[in-house]
Order: sequence, then C-alpha cells, then structure tokens
Amino acid sequence: MDIDHIIEIMTLEEKAALCSGADFWHTKGIERLDIPQIMVSDGPHGLRKMRDGAENPNESIKAVCFPTASALACSFDRELIGEMGKALGEQCQAENVAVILGPGCNIKRSPLCGRNFEYFSEDPYLASQIASAHIKGVQSKGVGTSLKHFAANNQEHRRMSVSAEIDERTLHEIYLAAFEPVVKEAKPWTVMCSYNKINGEYSSQNKWLLTDLLRDEWGYEGLVVSDWGAVDDRAKGVSAGLDLEMPGSMGKNDRAIVKAVEEGRLTVEELDRCVRRVLELIEKAETSRTEMSWDMERHHRLAKKIAENSAVLLKNDGGLLPLSPDRKIAFIGAFAETPRYQGGGSSHINSFRTVSALEAVKGVADVTYAQGFTLDKDETDPELEQKAIEAAMAADIVVVFAGLPEAFESEGYDRKHMQLPECQLDLISKLSAVSDNIAVVLHNGSPVELPFANDCDGMRPVKAILEMYLGGQAVGEAAVDLLFGKVNPSGKLAETFPLRLEDNPSYLNFPGEGDTVRYSEGVFVGYRYYDKKNMEVQYPFGYGLSYTSFEYSDIKVSSYELSDKKPFTVECTVTNTGDRDGAEVVQLYIEPLTPTVIRPVKELKGFEKVFLKAGESRKVVFRLDKSAFAYWSVKLHDWFSESGEYNILIGESSQSILLEEQVHFNSSVKIPVRFTLDNPGGDIRSFPEGEQIFKDMLMDVDPTMNGGANAGDDGLGENAALMALAMANDLPLHAMVSFTDNAEITRERLQMTVDKLNAVLASMEK
Repeated sequence: MDIDHIIEIMTLEEKAALCSGADFWHTKGIERLDIPQIMVSDGPHGLRKMRDGAENPNESIKAVCFPTASALACSFDRELIGEMGKALGEQCQAENVAVILGPGCNIKRSPLCGRNFEYFSEDPYLASQIASAHIKGVQSKGVGTSLKHFAANNQEHRRMSVSAEIDERTLHEIYLAAFEPVVKEAKPWTVMCSYNKINGEYSSQNKWLLTDLLRDEWGYEGLVVSDWGAVDDRAKGVSAGLDLEMPGSMGKNDRAIVKAVEEGRLTVEELDRCVRRVLELIEKAETSRTEMSWDMERHHRLAKKIAENSAVLLKNDGGLLPLSPDRKIAFIGAFAETPRYQGGGSSHINSFRTVSALEAVKGVADVTYAQGFTLDKDETDPELEQKAIEAAMAADIVVVFAGLPEAFESEGYDRKHMQLPECQLDLISKLSAVSDNIAVVLHNGSPVELPFANDCDGMRPVKAILEMYLGGQAVGEAAVDLLFGKVNPSGKLAETFPLRLEDNPSYLNFPGEGDTVRYSEGVFVGYRYYDKKNMEVQYPFGYGLSYTSFEYSDIKVSSYELSDKKPFTVECTVTNTGDRDGAEVVQLYIEPLTPTVIRPVKELKGFEKVFLKAGESRKVVFRLDKSAFAYWSVKLHDWFSESGEYNILIGESSQSILLEEQVHFNSSVKIPVRFTLDNPGGDIRSFPEGEQIFKDMLMDVDPTMNGGANAGDDGLGENAALMALAMANDLPLHAMVSFTDNAEITRERLQMTVDKLNAVLASMEK
C-alpha cells in the first residue's frame, strides 16, 4: 500500500470518513482506493466476535473464556500470560479479526469498581508486566491489541462524564505508570482512550495525553482509537491525536471534520496525520493476515492451567487442604454446580464449554451436594439451607462454593459494598456451627470482606479459603485439582484484601460528587497506603500460601554503591523445603530510607515465579536500573532517582520480607534549587550552604533569635531562643522586615542575600 500516494489523491470527505468506523466492529473501506475494511473485536480474556448477521451485540461466536485479568495477575507468570496471548492471537487469525480490544491496564483504586475483574492490579509495575506479556503474546501471531482505557478510568459510576481530578505526581507515578512501560516495551498496535475526563478535559480530545505524552514523550507510533462512544468534539479529537472514532456516528462526525477544515478550525495536516495512522493499521493488519486454525481443546486445557496457576490459597489451618478422596466430603453452594467464571459487559464470552466443580469431581471422589442458596436473589431459602446443614453434619469435610453473583459486579455500575450476599454468609455461619472442617472456594472479581476468616460476630472461622477469582471456563476443573492436591496452589494476591471497605484509601472520595472525583489519597493506593498507615489488613498484596514450604537465603547485590549510569543485579536462593513440588513468587521491593519527599514505605520493583521440585534450590536473579529508585518529581516534571540510602527487600509478600540489603544510590541528576523571598527560613537551613547564611541573617534581624546576648531576658530563658528560632524557620523571608527594629533590614537587602545563596547553588550544579 502506497500510503503517501493514497493520502495525496483522497478527497477531504474520504479522509474524514476513514477516521470513523463503518459499524460497531469494522473500519471503513474505500473501494475507489482499494482500501479494505478490517475487523476489531472485544475480548481481553477471550474472543467475543459477533456472528455474521447478528443484530444483538451479545450474539457472539463460540470461543474459549480464559480467566479474567483479576485472576491472571495473581499468577505473576509472564510466560504463562504470553501463552494465553498467543492463543487469543490464533483465534483472531482464524476468525479474521485484526485487532482484539484489550487488555485493560487501569489501576484498582477501589475494590468497588464494577469492572475490576477486567483489570490487573493496584500496583502499576505488576499491571504493566502482565499487560506487556499479554500484548506480546497476541501480537506475535500478527494480531493487534488495544491497550485500554487510557487513562484514569477507575470507576464505572458516571464514567462517560466524570472528571478524575489527579495531581501531577499521582497521575504519573500510579495511573500512567501502568501504561508507560507497556507502550514502550510491548508496542500495542492501538491504544484506546477512556470515556472520562482528566482534570476537566475529555481523554478523547486531550492533546497533552494523546500527543504530548503518549507520542512525543513515550514515542508511541501506533493508532489511538476511542472507547465506543467516547467522542465529545470530533474536530478537537483529531487535533489532539484521536485517530479513529468507534463506532461510526452515521456520518455526523465525518461532516463535522469536513466543516472544521473548511472553517479553519482544523488543518488538513492534522487530519492527514490521523488518516496516515488508520492506513498504517490497515496495512499492518493486511500484511500480517495468515490462514490459521485454532484448537479449542488445547486452549481449554490452557485456560485450566492458567486458572490453576492464578488461584490463591488464602488460608489453610491445620493442613485441611489438600483433601483426601477417602474422606466424606460435601460440596455446598450453588457455585459448585453453576460456577461464576467471568464478568458481565463487553468482555462476556460465549464459552464453548463450561465445567463445574461438581462435574469435575466425578471420578476423583464421591461427594454429596447441596445447593444451599440461590444465585438470582439474596434471600435465604430455609429448605435449601436445611439440606445443606444436614449434608454438612454427615460429612467429614465441607467445601462451600461462595462468591459474588453476576448481578453484584459488572461493567456499567460499581458495587455499593464489599460484602458477600447475606444468604451466603448466613449459610456459612450455620455450617460452621455443625462442622469444624470447612473450606471456602471463592468466585469473585474483586476483594470481598471475609468475616468467616477470623472470629467475627460470633461466626466460627473456617479452616481454609481458596480464592479462584473469575477463573474462566475451566475454573471448576481447576478448583477440584487444587482442592485434592493434584495441583499445588501458587498464586499471590495482586491486590490487598482490606478488613473492611472503610479502610480503603479511596473510601471518602469514591465515586465522587456529581461529575467530579478527587483522587485525594495521592500515590497511596493499595498496599502503599496500608503500609504507610501501618494498618492491619485481611490479606496483603503479594500474599498466597502453598502446600509446600520455601526458604529464602543468600541475598547478594552486584554493588553496594549504585549509580544511574549502569544497571545492577540482585540475587537470592530459594529452596523448596517441603515434600511437594511447587512454585513460588519471589518479590523484590525497594524501600527509600532517606527520602526528601513523602514516599511509600516500599514499592514492588521485581518478581520472578520459580518452580521447584521438593528439596530443590534455585538462584533467582533480578536485573534492575535507576528506575527502581524513581519517583515523579513535580519540579523536574520527570522521573527522578534520588541519591540516598535504600533497602532492597526480598520476600514472599508485601508484608513478609525475608531478606534485605542496604545500598547507596548516587544520582547524576540534581533538582535545581532556587529560593525566593516567599521561602521560609527552614528551607534555606535545609542546605549546608544555607545554614551559615541564615544564621547571619538572623543575627542582623534579632540577635535573640540565634541565642544572642539578650536571649532569655524575658524570663523564658533558653526557651525564648528556641521559640524564636522555630518561628524563624517557618517565617517567609519577606516577613522578617516586619519583625526587626534594624532599619537596615529591607526587602532589597533580603533579596541580595537570597541572590547570594542562589548563586552558590547554581555554581554547585555545574
């Protein structure tokens, strides 16, 4: 395709038309210019391609539903997620889908977000790593992805109009940090802008977001597409860098583009830029097109493997799990028969097969089953409950399949609370009164309160909890193999489970007021907040148990004096000290010991998942660079790795650190410091070069402030000098004129002192 020539001969109307979709799922083709249509499709965790001729948007083809993002991230397994991506790419090629719309990389600010099941984590580093693996896998098969929703789409409530009010540091350090590495490393074919506004500007027409940041700073070369119906002002969007509007708007916005060009509000050059990117996407899709088939059975087995590796064992008192098939076992709960394995909305997959735990356990063990509760309403059914209690009384071990029904969480609305349905909690309470051996299997897309994990309101705690999240179409098979020990749990939580909703840092500002939501918690999202507050949680970020045990030893760093000039390595040894084979997620965190700005206690900067046979040891190596120490500087408007002391922490969760080493980091970058008369004296004293200058200034203003001869004459003794010095520390320099009898102390003289200090600082920066 000769793109330059095509653009040269296109009419204005053709250019405008090419920048919007033909329908919900196709770009426009232009027969005169031999420009073909290409198809896009929903499907972050499975292909949701519409059947030919389908009128209902839910009439999609049969496909494989893999675990949702909330589960995938708990695997901490880049390679396995890459395999899923490849499988999705194969399905897309077989179905002639050019771009699959995902993955979602938004941060889990609140557990209440109705779409959290589609997002990876509360931590931007983990989210970026899993998203990159997903994208690389898909695109290795010649199929494009759409990294979404760019950016700050962290709630469903009023998502099409709400303005996320976020300060500069928080926006970059938390919410954009999940996207930046993905854009740079995985290079998604498309990026999908979000519905919401950021600081008052719709993402779809935010030039700073779509051009200045995404393209000019991050170097993105692909296409930007709107979320479906996210366009506000199409001409402004084109100018800002929104290349493709989806779906089409019946030609209305095409005409708006033409009119804007004719009236001089939009330049032809700006429009041509978008046209070029649409043509480049079409060309890439066409040249990558290949005949490919896909194996449903193989992909189903892969879905099961991913579900097994993503499940998190939260509790296992007394080694209740794994189960022995020789025991009398009761499966209780409607989810055992009808598993909840995916979320509602645009990601809903028409699965070709779903296997329940009740089906999967056949041939493994003889179990009794009682439904216990219904899924369509949160009401206790006395008859179902009584049958469940009777089944529990007759069993040695009870496995309760609990979770959130589909109506509780979905795209389009947020949850109102973190609780499981009352009918399920009531049932678990009554079962715990008649059985000492209860395991709970959870199906949910986001954290829930777990009163049965500990003694709470008279409810006896259960012995074991297995979190399956929304584990895809093979979740029932995976759950059974995990329960009976055929597979050893190895997942770790990609988000914190707080004890209660009120503990969450966004609690006071979610979902906001009217069309505004303020991210007042700043960078303290998820474990960053709970760590800083030293707050007890139900289960911490990175947590997960195993049927075996691991020992960490021999931490080594390549150097104790680090710099921003070259990368460095950290290594340790992990040993499987148990009698079962298993996998462990080794996590590396960085703790700043001497920060000059308020920072989280520690942040995840590396992880590796290692499989170890019983008794086996393996060296784990992390390769890091200056970015591991960085925070977003609002003075530099850039990432800044500050000189100072840091602890390198290695552990099995964010709250279980087993190894640490202290290093010193030297930065070649200095933040320029300049003072004005608005600075308080304490700012000047914070620099060695300013200490003496400040003391001399105080002596001129009032000798008593610096412990002079007359200090203490008022009867306060040394306290007077201390008080005066404390006041001077917080007093703006210009105000000193009002606090002295010395006629020589003028604003002009103070400015000369400030200029002197600034000159000293400037000379040191050269």
